[in-house]
Amino acid sequence: MIIQPGIAKANMGASREDVTFEDHPLNPSPDSRWNTYFKDNEVLLQIDKDVRRLCPDISFFQMATEYPCLLILDPQNEFETLRKRVEQTTLKSQTVARNRSGVTNMSSPQKNASSPALNEYEVLPNGCEAHWEVVERILFIYAKLNPGIAYVQGMNEIVGPLYYTFATDPNSEWKEHAEADTFFCFTNLMAEIRDNFIKSLDDSQCGITYKMEKVYSTLKERDVELYLKLQEQNIRPQFFAFRWLTLLLSQEFLLPDVIRIWDSLFADDSRFDFLLLVCCAMLILIREQLLQGDFTVNMRLLQDYPITDVCLILQKATELQDCK
Repeated sequence: MIIQPGIAKANMGASREDVTFEDHPLNPSPDSRWNTYFKDNEVLLQIDKDVRRLCPDISFFQMATEYPCLLILDPQNEFETLRKRVEQTTLKSQTVARNRSGVTNMSSPQKNASSPALNEYEVLPNGCEAHWEVVERILFIYAKLNPGIAYVQGMNEIVGPLYYTFATDPNSEWKEHAEADTFFCFTNLMAEIRDNFIKSLDDSQCGITYKMEKVYSTLKERDVELYLKLQEQNIRPQFFAFRWLTLLLSQEFLLPDVIRIWDSLFADDSRFDFLLLVCCAMLILIREQLLQGDFTVNMRLLQDYPITDVCLILQKATELQDCK
C-alpha cells in the first residue's frame, strides 16, 4: 500500500514486473496500479501537510522515533519513504486540500506564500524517522483501507493523542509497538465517529448536525436563560460545537488535558453522550461572561475557550449527567 509500483529492483537482468505493456506509469485505466498510485498522491499531500504541523506547542512529533520502520528505511531495499514520495511527486508544486464534501482544491504556492514549506522542520538524517512520519503512515494506510471516507482534514488531530500516549509509554516493550497499537485504536475509534466526517450524513440522526443541536437542547434543559441569550444573538452551534464535537475537543486544550478528557470519554459506555454533556458544561461554566457579552465577545470566548481546568469541566459534566 505504501511502496511505489516501479520501485522493485531488477536484479540479475530480470524484467520489472511492475512496468509491463498492460500497466505502466502512463496507463489511464482506473484498474491500473500506477493510476491508483498517482491518485493516492493527492490524499498523501493533504495528510503530509496536516501531520507536519501536529501539536505545534510541543516538539515531540518532530523528534525521531526509537522504533522506525526498518524495512522501509533499509537502503538495500530501495524503498522510498512517504516523505520522499511527497517531495518527488509531480504535484509538489501545488497545495492540495480535500474537505468534508470530498472536493479536492489545488492552488499554486505562489498564491500562498505564507504557508509553511515542506522543509519547515529540520530534516532528520538518513535511517531516522520522525514521529509525524509514523502518524502519516497510519493515516495513509487508513485512507487506503477505507476509500469511502479516505482522509479528511481533522483526522490528524484524532490520531495524534492516541499515538503520543502509546509512543511515550514508560514500558519499552509497549512503546515498541506504538504504531500498530495506534492504528488499531484509531480504526476502532473512527468506526464510532466516522459519521462526523461524512458530509452526506450531516442531517441524519447519526450526523454532526444532529449532535450539535443536541448540545443546544441539553443546554436549554439545564440553563434556559443562557440558551435564549445565545439564540437571541444568533450564535449557532455550528460556529463552535462543530469543532468541539468532530475533533473531540483536541483543539481546545493542551495535549495533556486532551488526554485527561479522553480518559473520561472512553471510560464511559455512552462516551459520546458524555461528550455532549462536556460541551454543555463548557458553556455553563462561562455563562456569566456569555450573558454579559455581545456577539463578537461571545464568539471569541467560544472559539478560544478561556477555562483551562479540565477537571472542573469534567466535574460539571458529571453533575449534569447525575441530574438526568
